[in-house]
Amino acid sequence: MCIKIVQEYERAVIFRLGRIVDKKPKGPGIFFVLPCTDSFRKVDLRTVTFDIPAQEFLTKDSVTVSVDGVVYFRVFDPICSVANVSNADQATRLLAQTTLRNVLGTKNLSELLSDREGISNSMQISLDEATGVWGIKVERVEIKDVKLPLQLQRAMAAEAEATREARAKVIAAEGEMNASRALKEASLVISESPSALQLRYLQTLNTIAAEKNSTIIFPLPIDFLQHFTGK
Repeated sequence: MCIKIVQEYERAVIFRLGRIVDKKPKGPGIFFVLPCTDSFRKVDLRTVTFDIPAQEFLTKDSVTVSVDGVVYFRVFDPICSVANVSNADQATRLLAQTTLRNVLGTKNLSELLSDREGISNSMQISLDEATGVWGIKVERVEIKDVKLPLQLQRAMAAEAEATREARAKVIAAEGEMNASRALKEASLVISESPSALQLRYLQTLNTIAAEKNSTIIFPLPIDFLQHFTGK
């Protein structure tokens, strides 16, 4: 018998005359294999991280974008990862690229830019269902970067600037309307008391004098001019 050792994060799948021994993996620690009749494969149970290469595709509203991401997965069933697929790691990587294109192809550009978390969850569920028979558990999927064409970036920037200018004009118009209403109310209050206009005039002169201006504007009452005009 031959003595073999696997680490805490590893499991060994033993084949005896082509059949898996006891239908369960061995390890961690020491185990024995028979020479000439037994062979085994080590399976790493640690979480594996890999980058999804940038994928160019058309969104639902016919915009060409380039998106890349990252996937975290681990082996939870060593028997399935050895017996059901020839290369579980490579199969998961290729499936992640295809799933990214399929999921993002059903989204609009606005959804792609604003709902990354929802897209990541959708990809994780889709990948996890497909890789479950391989003994692979997809723990997390993240969208790293969304690259837009330069012309589209300029168009979006111009649209955003125009929207902000339109909103600023609306706010300014609302301010003018509120100011005119306040002035109307103030004029009604002043018209009820002639002395209030004189007090306001004196207050205005006090403000001008505090600024040390050399010019003082003196308002001439219209009633005074009409008196001379009548004569």
